[in-house]
Amino acid sequence: MRVRQAVFLVGGKGTRLGAIAADTPKPLLEIAPGVRFLDVLIEEAARHGFDDIILLAGHLGAQVESLYQGKTVRQATIEVIREPSPAGTGGALLHAAHRLHQRFLLANGDALFECNLRALARSLEAPLTGRIALRRVPDVSRYGAVDLCGERVIAFREKAAQTAQPGLINGGIYLLDRAVLEHVRVPCSLELDVFPKLAAAGRLAGHQFDGYFLDIGLPESYAQAVAEVARRRHRPAAFLDRDGVLNLDTGYTHRPEDLAWVEGAREAVLRLNEAGYYVIVVTNQAGVARGLYAESDMERFHEAMQEDLAALGAHIDAFYHCPFHAEAVVDAYRHADHPDRKPNPGMLLRAMQAWPILREKSFLVGDRPSDIEAARRASLRGHLFAGGNLDVFVAGVLAGRQR
Repeated sequence: MRVRQAVFLVGGKGTRLGAIAADTPKPLLEIAPGVRFLDVLIEEAARHGFDDIILLAGHLGAQVESLYQGKTVRQATIEVIREPSPAGTGGALLHAAHRLHQRFLLANGDALFECNLRALARSLEAPLTGRIALRRVPDVSRYGAVDLCGERVIAFREKAAQTAQPGLINGGIYLLDRAVLEHVRVPCSLELDVFPKLAAAGRLAGHQFDGYFLDIGLPESYAQAVAEVARRRHRPAAFLDRDGVLNLDTGYTHRPEDLAWVEGAREAVLRLNEAGYYVIVVTNQAGVARGLYAESDMERFHEAMQEDLAALGAHIDAFYHCPFHAEAVVDAYRHADHPDRKPNPGMLLRAMQAWPILREKSFLVGDRPSDIEAARRASLRGHLFAGGNLDVFVAGVLAGRQR
């Protein structure tokens, strides 16, 4: 069962930012007109498939609550929990214990670490209680260092004791089991009081990622966020047809138990995730129009795909489908030439309007001429997949070998 809950710590005061954060919680600082730093973090979690998001608010928590309580981002719903008094990162987590899943993602609300959250959230094997996202930096003196032996975290070294040298740092994103609450006291810091004990007991793993990392705790790093972070949301997309590209097409495939992946398909999705692409499925679903199954059946099939992908540390950002057909037996889905039905480009155009996609660097992979024609009409590169190993094929696309 994949992890679906992401919890953000957004209660810090931001004292090092001085007047910049005097009357605004640090994560709520704008990095572009109408775009808050926290918006970017939530969007990242939501697109990775974390659909239950909790914000643990403290300092100026009423602002967080008024802006985010009950809000929906992509398919994720947001709940704000305000701690009654400051109790450290551990205390804030304990205050939300009644809402925590057995496994959940926990992240600092004042740092952006562009990494594969699904890879971090892979299964935890006993005796592990957590896994930390780690980042190698040229100078650990600002952050403190983390020592790793294989996949196990063995020690944390305080920043005050560090000289300017390269090393691994805590990236501020964690996969945790509820068992972590057994080690929490009020007040306490997860980073200073809990994680070192878990590491000493051999119960903490680390996963190194190399993505963009920035925390906004200092005026100069906040200025860097304003200059860089908003534009980083714009990235290329890989549009993938579904039947015949991702899963074997047995004819109106829709039952989760009938899901059979094309060779290399899951690995291809992971490759695209790691390469920084939005991965978006665009699929004609005439079976809905023909009354063979409902859209809810299709959604369960997509959920099964996401479960399988999550086990590998991969995910699909969004599914777009067209249930319309000229020969529909269900009246609501009868349409002679619906703009979404490939070879029409409607699904592609809607996705590019809803997501910050760099069209000129994006492409589509399909197994039919209608897929390629839809890509052409949307001014995208189209690549015809004739079978075989999809991961090998996608690797060729990324390397410029597939025309």
